[in-house]
Amino acid sequence: MPITSVTSDPHALTITVVADYPVPVERLWEAYADPRQLERFWGPVEWPATFTRHDMCVGGESHYRMTGPDGASSSGWFRFLKVEPHRLLEMEDGFSNEDGTPNDAMPTMRMVFNFEKVGKGSRFTSVTHFPNLESMEQVLKMGMEEGLRSAMSQIDAVLADLASFAAGRATESKILNDKQVRISRIIRGTVADVWRAHHDAALMKRWMLGPDGWTMPVCEVARKVGDSYRYEWEKADGSQRFGFEGELLESDAPHRAVTTERMIGMEGPGTMNVLTLTPVTGGTLLTAVVTYPNRELRDMVLGTGMVGGMELSYARLEREVLGAPK
Repeated sequence: MPITSVTSDPHALTITVVADYPVPVERLWEAYADPRQLERFWGPVEWPATFTRHDMCVGGESHYRMTGPDGASSSGWFRFLKVEPHRLLEMEDGFSNEDGTPNDAMPTMRMVFNFEKVGKGSRFTSVTHFPNLESMEQVLKMGMEEGLRSAMSQIDAVLADLASFAAGRATESKILNDKQVRISRIIRGTVADVWRAHHDAALMKRWMLGPDGWTMPVCEVARKVGDSYRYEWEKADGSQRFGFEGELLESDAPHRAVTTERMIGMEGPGTMNVLTLTPVTGGTLLTAVVTYPNRELRDMVLGTGMVGGMELSYARLEREVLGAPK
């Protein structure tokens, strides 16, 4: 059990958690920066969390849902106010309704996480600030202190698991719910370089090709919110041409971009794609959350080998554009 103390102060309206870990501060920080790791300890043991959004930058947000053993669920959000890598996180923290919107009937808190080097390891200090005593008592009655102890009892195993989150692993996918899939890979390059590689047409034509033998004759990039984009591919002999088009809905360079996507010539609704880039040891954690209109389309697209094709492209991006070692 890494927790050394949990202290409630009704006068200061705070709950303070202190925990020590035998790992460098950088490793501990990344457990909070990477949604794949965070969801392995954010909820209590019996209530694991799934993150559908996690933008760890100032102004960014996180959305998650915890699911209990009987199928019941509880959702929450936080909005980042300060992000000082390997040192401090400050954020608003609240509850969500079933549709993901903030639940204004429940209290909103302010959380401050401090990360510091202690001896050969690191110390994590979390201070939760409540707006008033009633809110604090309400959350404590819901079992917040017990939930914190249960959730944080899982961190040691996450921190010890280096292989699952190391640079060099192939592209991975995780089904988040009936409509959403999260694609993850660490790209061996800086956030700025990976962002540019996704928004510079000349670079995109060099790497965004899937299997060998394909070209990208059309690459019209959306430059600002509201712009449309169009990408087309064909085999080297000019056959089997296909493409996608859509609109840029949100852009927060170099951290996050939200686009719609539809196959050219296909009727019916398309997808919404959210690209998030986060600096981590070894490069940039690329996370793409794809929202499909229904489960059937989700499963059909995954069945085409999409993730394998993305891996071939990302490996080419590292090798031919970013100059990462083989």
